[in-house]
Amino acid sequence: MKEETNRLEKLRMLFKLQQYIREFFTSQEFIDVQTPPIVQNPGMETHIHPFQIKSPHTKKDLNLYLHTSPEFHMKELLSLGFEKTFNLSYCFRDEPNAPHHRPQFLMLEWYRRDEFYTKIMTDIESLFNYCIKRFKTEGFKVREELQSYIPLKKTIQEVFQEILNIDILNYLEKDSLARLIRENFKQVPLPSEKEHDKLSWDDYYFLLFLNEVEPKLKKYPFILLYNFPKQLSALSTINKDDSRVCDRFEVYSFGVELCNCFNELTDLSQLKNRFSEQALLKKNLYDYQLPEPRDFYNTMETLPNSSGIALGVERLLMSITNIENPFFY
Repeated sequence: MKEETNRLEKLRMLFKLQQYIREFFTSQEFIDVQTPPIVQNPGMETHIHPFQIKSPHTKKDLNLYLHTSPEFHMKELLSLGFEKTFNLSYCFRDEPNAPHHRPQFLMLEWYRRDEFYTKIMTDIESLFNYCIKRFKTEGFKVREELQSYIPLKKTIQEVFQEILNIDILNYLEKDSLARLIRENFKQVPLPSEKEHDKLSWDDYYFLLFLNEVEPKLKKYPFILLYNFPKQLSALSTINKDDSRVCDRFEVYSFGVELCNCFNELTDLSQLKNRFSEQALLKKNLYDYQLPEPRDFYNTMETLPNSSGIALGVERLLMSITNIENPFFY
């Protein structure tokens, strides 16, 4: 009975959180939109793996996938003229169960047409505060550290300088970053030097970040990290004032990444180049390829300047309430 009651309470908090999120965005005149979960291309990120659809009737693998994000279709809505949209639904990624990962999970995405991504920085801080307030007013227990906290904002350069005493923007070449880690951070588990050619700059960066920086972020209830090195631009724009960095931010809460935001890239030729690089890397690393995202290329031809963000809803619940396992399905 105790376990059933605990599950009931957790589910109530999860469902309430979704209600609070919808309240927040509809009050800001966003439109609550839905996108198809079965798609021709699920996303091009190298290290994100989709589920392919198989028909039990015909026994054939279909050239369709469960989406890993509603991003492509939400950008289509932007190109059609929608200005402020949000989507709250399940996404699917082929990865094992872990404290912060599940094959299916609730994702919140929202987009702003004709707005720079700094506007979404304001959104996420306001949403975080709103959800805390709503939980408290309805009698749910909120994490003690959130009763009084100061949201922080730092560049990636500042965080690396403060925690590791290095300027990461001085190591934007793969060889120099690998050398830095091998000489100064011997505790970071690296592949042998013989495998150096198999790793990208991104791989070295994340090995350093995840082992030496991210653990130090656990003390922060809310910290927004922005101005990522240009190699991590993905589908974001390069900063117009400093070409070494891109217009991207992430928010961490008690050491857990909550969300990832881009000022959206709208240059089709640049996007095709980045997708080609990611597809080649996925083929080399994981030995499979995804269909070319032709429909998305058509969307990109008319995509306006915009910004967008993806947030893990179960992670947000865990951050606010400190429950150990926020996943239920």
